[in-house]
Amino acid sequence: MKIAKYFQAINAWGDVWTAWHIACGAFIAKVCLWLGCTPVSAVLWVFGIGIVWEVFEYYVEGWKPYGSKGLWLKNTISDVVVETGIAIWIVL
Repeated sequence: MKIAKYFQAINAWGDVWTAWHIACGAFIAKVCLWLGCTPVSAVLWVFGIGIVWEVFEYYVEGWKPYGSKGLWLKNTISDVVVETGIAIWIVL
């Protein structure tokens, strides 16, 4: 099942899944801190998991649900930036 076709992009930089990336970034960062990670390592965990997720998503869906490789790239950058950004905010 292609997830992206059910949640069309609002614009090139974000879609309804962006909120999930924000929530997961905050959650993962907080769990890392609870487990004793340093703030830097918590942010790196969020960044790393985000990159792995985006690679997995590309492997499963490819870029076609987004309409073009350019739109896919913009959405991927947005997802990684928002989840890493919220992680930075959580650890400050």
